[in-house]
Amino acid sequence: MTVQTKLKIFNDPIYGFITIPSELVFKIIAHPYFQRLRRISQMGMSYLVYPGAHHTRFHHALGGLHLMQKAVDMLRIKGVEISKEEEEGLYIAILMHDIGHGPFSHAMEHSIVEGVSHEHISLLIMEEMNKEFNQSLTLGIEIFKGTYPRKFMNQLVSSQLDMDRLDYLKRDSFYTGVPEGNINSERIITMLNVVDGQIVVEEKGIYSVEKFLVARRLMYWQVYLHKTGVAAEQLLIRVLKRAKELIEKGQKLECSPAFSYFLRNKVGEENFDSNVLKTFSRLDDYDIVSAMKNWIDHPDFVLSNLCEMLLNRNLLKVNFKKRPIPSVKLEKYIKKVETKYELTHDEAAYFVFSGKVYNIAYSSGKDKILILHSNGKVSDVAKASDQLNLSALSTPVTKYYICYPKTKD
Repeated sequence: MTVQTKLKIFNDPIYGFITIPSELVFKIIAHPYFQRLRRISQMGMSYLVYPGAHHTRFHHALGGLHLMQKAVDMLRIKGVEISKEEEEGLYIAILMHDIGHGPFSHAMEHSIVEGVSHEHISLLIMEEMNKEFNQSLTLGIEIFKGTYPRKFMNQLVSSQLDMDRLDYLKRDSFYTGVPEGNINSERIITMLNVVDGQIVVEEKGIYSVEKFLVARRLMYWQVYLHKTGVAAEQLLIRVLKRAKELIEKGQKLECSPAFSYFLRNKVGEENFDSNVLKTFSRLDDYDIVSAMKNWIDHPDFVLSNLCEMLLNRNLLKVNFKKRPIPSVKLEKYIKKVETKYELTHDEAAYFVFSGKVYNIAYSSGKDKILILHSNGKVSDVAKASDQLNLSALSTPVTKYYICYPKTKD
């Protein structure tokens, strides 16, 4: 006699009730590696610009799962065969696609680990959990890696119109209060189909796709690449780098054991084994914030001031430019900081720096968004669109920035 398990649901502010489709999916969500995502912010330091942006990777993963369920249902209605095993594989892949993110989502990739992307860590975690779950994640891992023979399934998880993007644009729009990102993900999913093994959007959905691409462009410039958010993330990267530098010089810094491990050791792809993974799984936003609260009183001028800037939102001035920042201009600002605070050139460079941000809303190269016309022909959305010149959105836009301390009047 089988015992009926209780239906598990989450109440989500975007979609309402999200149902958990299987016992395996629920066990994955209940796993400590997945629960860690509750303590990883979805948008890094963006809450310093948009105070509501405190939602987590956990929220986003569940949202992706919900949209994938909708997509599977819709494709089956249209005659696309998806087995129960493939269905569960899709749910596992979308649910775990971001499980490898470190504290504040992206900062760690550019500071205390060397050349280890969150995608690589996600794969390591999935493979580790696959051992625990008797190889039941194998098909999900294939889809996540993009190696599953049925291409449209890989595209649902990772492409220019995947469930990941359909959730995060709508979700980030909601939590930031930026209405330009509020896409109609339900409408787009309703228009999905499969032709020659690839995901296509039926012609009636072309305007929803156009809005999605415009929303993506606007959200990048208005939210993800907002100049204050960019400066804050760069400050956090510099906090982590300075801490690592001081520890290498033999100084003592108070922080959690997990955080301390990554500050004290050189961690790259070649030595990111299961023991490192266990330590990584205990690392989240709270470790970083707690450490910064300790370090704000550290005798090192650079570390204490960087922490104060972030904790009290006393950030650097940021200017965006169309051309690269001349090194002469950069050196001028560095010299000012050197003189004012009696710092070395390297120390002053923690407070004065330049960089660039890059945005392309739609890539017309490989993996295009395909439109299915009523006559059965399939074409790239950039060519099919008649109301909007999407080629403009296919042009990469680069902006250059310079950050330096504000001068007090």
